[in-house]
Amino acid sequence: MKLKSGRVEQFEQYSQFKSLQEFNAHLEMWLAVYKDKFSKSELIGLKRLVRFAAKIPGVSNAKIGTVLKAIHEEYSGNGISRSTFKRMIAKALKSGIITVLETERKNGSQSSNLYVFNRFPKCEPPKKEKLDHPNKTINLSKANKNQKKNKRNDNVLDHTFTSDRVPEAFTSTVKYFFPEVNQIEEFWRMATFAAYKNNCEQNVKGVLETAIHAFKQLIRKMKTSAISKPIAYFYGIATKKFEERYFEELLEMGFLAENEDPFLNFFYKK
Repeated sequence: MKLKSGRVEQFEQYSQFKSLQEFNAHLEMWLAVYKDKFSKSELIGLKRLVRFAAKIPGVSNAKIGTVLKAIHEEYSGNGISRSTFKRMIAKALKSGIITVLETERKNGSQSSNLYVFNRFPKCEPPKKEKLDHPNKTINLSKANKNQKKNKRNDNVLDHTFTSDRVPEAFTSTVKYFFPEVNQIEEFWRMATFAAYKNNCEQNVKGVLETAIHAFKQLIRKMKTSAISKPIAYFYGIATKKFEERYFEELLEMGFLAENEDPFLNFFYKK
C-alpha cells in the first residue's frame, strides 16, 4: 500500500535520527565509504537532496523537479539532468544510503517519492563462531570467567563520559563505531601523539580535521577488510596524514622546494 502524499511533517515517524547533527554525522560516514561511486554531478544531486532532508532530519518528499530547479539556480543555470538525478538515487539505493517509498494523491495517482536516509551501520569486527560437540562437558571454570567478564562489561562507560580533552566533533564521529569511552579516548590519544611526532600539534583545528579524516579512512578499510587492531591501523593512517601536512606547510612557508627532496617528489606525484 502506498503512502498518502502530504507535507513532509507528516512523515516525521520515518526519521531515523534524533537531530540534524546526528544525520550529518551518519551521512559523512556513508560518503567516506561510497563517495567514489558517484560522479561529480550525482554528488551535487545527492547533497541537494540532503538539504531538502534537513527540516525532518533524514526525510524528504521533495519532487525531482523541485530539486533540479534548486540546483539550476544555485549553479547559475548549470544544473544536472533528471536522468543524472535518477542514477544517483539508484546508486544510493544500492549502497543502502536511502530507502525510497512511493506516495500517492487522494485520487490514487502517483505523487513524489519519499526519500528516507538510513543510519550508517555500526562496524563490528568479524566474530568466529565455534560449535560445541554434543558430548562435550561444560567447563565450569571457563563459564565462571565468562560471567565475571559480562559483569565487567555492565560497568563499561559510554561516550557520554568522554573527557573534555577530546573534541566533541571527534567523539561524535567515533561513537557510532566504538561507543566505549576508553576506545574514543585512546583513538584521540593516538591522533595527538601522531600530530606531536610530526610537529603539527599546535594547529588544533588541523589536528581535529586530520584525525577525523584518518578515522573515516579506517572505517572505509574495515568495511572491505578484517582489521585485527583498529587503533594501531588508525595510528598508521594518522601518522602518514600528519607527515603529509607537515611537508605541505614547509613548502607553503618556502623552507623547501618540491625538487629538493626525493620524498616530496614522490608525495606530490601520488
